[in-house]
Amino acid sequence: MMLSLTIWGGACEHGRSSYLLQHQNEAVLMDCGGKKESGGIYPRIDPSVACRLKTVLLSHAHEDHSMALPLLYKYGYKGVVWTSRATALRLPGYYRAWKSYAASYGLTLPYDDRDIARVRYAYLEDAGEAGDWIEAAPGVKMMWGRSGHMPGSVWYALDWCGRLIFFSGDYSEESQVLAADRPRLDRAADLSIIDAACGADPDTQEDKLRALHEATGDTLSRGRSVLFPVPVHGRGQELLLWAHHRFSQVPLIVDGELLAPLRELVKQRYWLREHSAEQLEALLRSPRVAVAGNNAERARLLSLTGAKLIFTAGGMMETECAQWYCRYMKNTGGGLVMLTGHLGRGSFGARLLAQEDEALQVLRVRYKVHQGLPDVRRMLAAVPSHATVLVHAARTPTVELLELLQQEGHSGLYALEPGDTLVC
Repeated sequence: MMLSLTIWGGACEHGRSSYLLQHQNEAVLMDCGGKKESGGIYPRIDPSVACRLKTVLLSHAHEDHSMALPLLYKYGYKGVVWTSRATALRLPGYYRAWKSYAASYGLTLPYDDRDIARVRYAYLEDAGEAGDWIEAAPGVKMMWGRSGHMPGSVWYALDWCGRLIFFSGDYSEESQVLAADRPRLDRAADLSIIDAACGADPDTQEDKLRALHEATGDTLSRGRSVLFPVPVHGRGQELLLWAHHRFSQVPLIVDGELLAPLRELVKQRYWLREHSAEQLEALLRSPRVAVAGNNAERARLLSLTGAKLIFTAGGMMETECAQWYCRYMKNTGGGLVMLTGHLGRGSFGARLLAQEDEALQVLRVRYKVHQGLPDVRRMLAAVPSHATVLVHAARTPTVELLELLQQEGHSGLYALEPGDTLVC
C-alpha cells in the first residue's frame, strides 16, 4: 500500500512548514505555517485536498508552523487540529501578532477572524500520555512526545495504512530549560521528516554559549551594553536565564512582554527539565532585573551608570522597541547587538547585520533550538528510517548536510522542495 508525502512548505526553506501525507483518497497534514517574509508567504495548499483531510497535527505554536491553519477551514476542512494545550493557549497571541506583521507591509491576511474562530483543537494530553498510541482519526494511530523546542512543542509518530511515519517537529535535546522525550519506536520508520534547521553546523549548545559568553563579556568589560533581541516565547527566556547566571554582577533591563511568558513557564512544569522551575523563580525574584514598559523608562534605565544587558522582544528586530534600543545605543556610545536566531530575508535584523557601522557592533551567534549535524546523526540512530527528509533549512545547507551524511554511510536521505512529492 503506497503512501506519498507532498511538501506544501518547509523543506529546503525556513518557514511555512506543511507536510501532506496521502494514501489513496485520504490525507493527513502535519503543520500549516507561514513564512515571515514580505508580509507573509503561505503553504502551497490544494483546496481540493484541504477539505477532505482526515486530521491535522500541529507540532507547536510558532508562526512558521501554525499561521496558515485558518486557511484549511476557509477551504472547507471540518475536523480538528491535534496539539497540546500549551500550544493552543499561545495561538491567539500569535494570530494577533501575525495580523499586525502583515499590516506593517500594507497587507491583509488571506483569511479572516471567522476562519480563525473555526479552528477546533483536540488536546494530546486528554487522549493519552507521551509515548502512548492513541487514535488521531479512524484508522490513524498516533504517538507524541516532548520536543524540547518551546513549551507545548511535540514530535509525532503515525501508524497509518501499514506505514510508520515519524515527524520530529522542531526538536532539541540541548535546551537548558525544556525537557525532550527521545523517540523510541518498535520498528524502523518507513518515512521520517526531521528538523535539520542548523544544517551541517557541527557545534553543540556548549560551543554556542561559549561564543556568546566571550563576545558579551568582552563588550561589557569595555563599559558597553549588549542588546539581545529575542522571541517572546522560546529562546528568549532561556537566554535571559543564562545571562542572569553567567554575568552575576551586571544589571538586566527586560521588557515586560518577556516576563509574562516566563511566569507562565514556571507553572508549566511538565514541559520543563528538573529544577528549571526553581531557577526561573529565582530569576523572577532577582533585584538585578529591571522591567521597562515604555521608551521613557528604557531611556531612564539606560542612563544609569555602567554597562547593561538588555532583553527586548523581536528576534528579527521587526518590533518598534528593538529598533528604538538600536537607535538609542548608536546615539549614546554604541554597544553590541547580539542576534541569536533565524533572520528572515529583508528583516531589520538581517539588514543591520549586513551593514558596517562603527557606532554599533552587530554579531550573530545562533542559540540552538534546532538540530545540526551531531543532533541529526543522533536522531538517525534513534529513529532508523527507510526514507528521511531533511527540513527547515534553505537548500544549500540542507544539501551540504545530506552529502556529508551520505559520505558517512547514511542512505535514503532526501532534500525535497515545496511542490515535490515522495512515494514510499
